[in-house]
Amino acid sequence: MSFNILNKVVFITGANRGIGKSITEHFIDQGAQKVYLAVRNPNSTKALEERYGEKVETMQVDITDEMSILAAAKKATDVDVVINNAGIISTVSPLADNALDTLKEEIEVNVYGLMRVAKAFEATLIANQGALVQLNSVASLKNYLDMSTYCTSKAASYSVTQGLRYHFKPHNVSVLSVHPGVVATDMADLTGFSDIASSPQVVPVGILAALDKGEFHVFPDAVAKQIEVGFQSYADNVIMQDFAG
Repeated sequence: MSFNILNKVVFITGANRGIGKSITEHFIDQGAQKVYLAVRNPNSTKALEERYGEKVETMQVDITDEMSILAAAKKATDVDVVINNAGIISTVSPLADNALDTLKEEIEVNVYGLMRVAKAFEATLIANQGALVQLNSVASLKNYLDMSTYCTSKAASYSVTQGLRYHFKPHNVSVLSVHPGVVATDMADLTGFSDIASSPQVVPVGILAALDKGEFHVFPDAVAKQIEVGFQSYADNVIMQDFAG
């Protein structure tokens, strides 16, 4: 299903910085009618409000708080594209003393947050035949020692994203799984990969190209594209095949 952003209304969690901010800027530049900036701290979007005026509207949303998501969905019934970008990461090895608590926190945000957002906007996305975009990661495909719990949570969110694709497909709602590798954000700084990070701008460019082509996966940056080469056959022959059961 091809999908064009022109004159569309967009809802983005974590829209105030990093990838979320880049998506906001690029989508408006490419003709989006309006972007809802879903953030925990409404003061964090003041610069975007000053720059874009009525093209953006800030909403106080915490994806661990179901009521705040439901309130946003009740108001934003004009949304065509929902982008679940908000997420957390910790640098924890699998048997660290705090590994279980850290995993619980990351599951709460990275997995349950996706499910809450998708459920809250389900009716609107179906009514508007829209698109749901989930920011996963190459970490959903491979575990890295000092990000072990984060990788686990992202593997789960990727699996849920596949389920959402099956769920929404009969309703003509596009679902997109985005897998950045190393992008210049606070997460790259935390994990020590800033020196090889690509610009966050590659992510919204990749998202729009994939929506236009009706694709499911996006590997937007240089590191992600290297992993895509090895993953492509599995994706084509397993993930994208609608096996019974």
